Amino acid sequence: MWPLSLCIATLVAIWVTYWVYRWRNPKCNGKLPPGSMGFPLIGETLQFFSPNTTSDIPPFIRQRMNRYGPVFRTSLVSRPVIVSTDPELNHLIFQQEGKLFQSWYPDTFTEIFGRQNVGSLHGFMYKYLKSLVLNLFGPESLKEKLLPELELAASRNLQTWATQSSIDLKEATATMIFNLTAKKLISYDPTKSSENLQKNFVAFVDGLISFPLNIPGTSYHKCLQGRQKAMKMLKKMLEERRREPEKAHGDFFDYVLGELKKERSVLTEEIALDLMFVLLFASFETTSLALTLAVKFLSDHPKVLEELTKEHEAIRRNRENQCSGLTWKEYKSMIFTSQVINETVRLANIVPGIFRKALKEIEFKGHTIPAGWAVMACPPAVHLNPSMYPNPLAFNPWRWGGVESNGGSKNFMAFGGGLRFCVGTDFTKIQMAVFLHCLVTRYRWKPIKGGDIVRTPGLQFPNGFHIQLEDKV
Repeated sequence: MWPLSLCIATLVAIWVTYWVYRWRNPKCNGKLPPGSMGFPLIGETLQFFSPNTTSDIPPFIRQRMNRYGPVFRTSLVSRPVIVSTDPELNHLIFQQEGKLFQSWYPDTFTEIFGRQNVGSLHGFMYKYLKSLVLNLFGPESLKEKLLPELELAASRNLQTWATQSSIDLKEATATMIFNLTAKKLISYDPTKSSENLQKNFVAFVDGLISFPLNIPGTSYHKCLQGRQKAMKMLKKMLEERRREPEKAHGDFFDYVLGELKKERSVLTEEIALDLMFVLLFASFETTSLALTLAVKFLSDHPKVLEELTKEHEAIRRNRENQCSGLTWKEYKSMIFTSQVINETVRLANIVPGIFRKALKEIEFKGHTIPAGWAVMACPPAVHLNPSMYPNPLAFNPWRWGGVESNGGSKNFMAFGGGLRFCVGTDFTKIQMAVFLHCLVTRYRWKPIKGGDIVRTPGLQFPNGFHIQLEDKV
């Protein structure tokens, strides 16, 4: 008779073997897309987050596309995931929001953004929050209020930067955009506040797309600490506003407080604070990355810079009053500028993956996506597809001539698509256009150092991008 310890060891070995087998071969009523689930629990998470310096399709995605095809399975942060580099499937994912798919992000993301963040809400609640945001960032607000404020902020900051020996453009534009947005959202003034709100978001950004290991010293831990501090500040502001209800600040926080006070309001304090947090982050980090990359591209492509400058100098020449500011009509006339912005965000691929969850079992091109599985649409694979974009790694704004790209499409998903097409798209584009207008009409610049790109898998400038600005006159 076997010793008890040997029996237990044998049973454990059998159970572990079965568990590993089931991990590598998930149950499915049909035929799963090909792929590997990686190691138990961690899956292929380490490979996914592995840093790389390529501007091409990330190695993690490229290797699996070559091996398995445009749709494959993997496991990230303990969840089974179908990765789609197929434009047809991506389009289906966006168009069937709420029917076949719904917005979903890993638990690590919801820990960072808040469990009641706008990306995790669905149906009526999502549409309601979207309408709130459009009150601030919608076309009417951009046209009537934000356009002149954006131009003033860009002009003042560029003027200050031109007096310095060099500036880190990524850091400088992030501060400029954050201060402007924080003022519109919560009347935040860094010169009058005892706490540095932006500093918390810097810590937050460093760990946003990192391996989710929550122990002291890791980027993810620092990220969560940054969120905690920022949320503490926002909650303190909310309590101060409630103590002085008669004092109006004329910002988005006032509007949100008004919604909270309404009888039977669907808005809760938790949702409101998470919304403010997400807006503060989204408004400055992605746009500053795109702007920095745009200026880097212009530095490396003098013909593009010449064409862009020509467009903006023509706008200034055609004004009756040379001292007047940008008008909405002038902004809408910036055709080549729009092409430069589209090409920049196409190559930037700031968002490496857009997550959804399958609400029911879905058949696609002979494969089955099981209900409950996560699905990740991969923008880089679409934006760098040579069949759609010849010589895809080349910075060529002229490729956008005559192409309508105000919304998402099968081949352009820099701002998402479908019902969840980014509500801040117009705000981002106008910020970039106004900044470029002020930059190319009044200044020349030269790169000093930095400009190297690392993806982890999100876009980063680890050494910044330092430039020296000087007045043209």
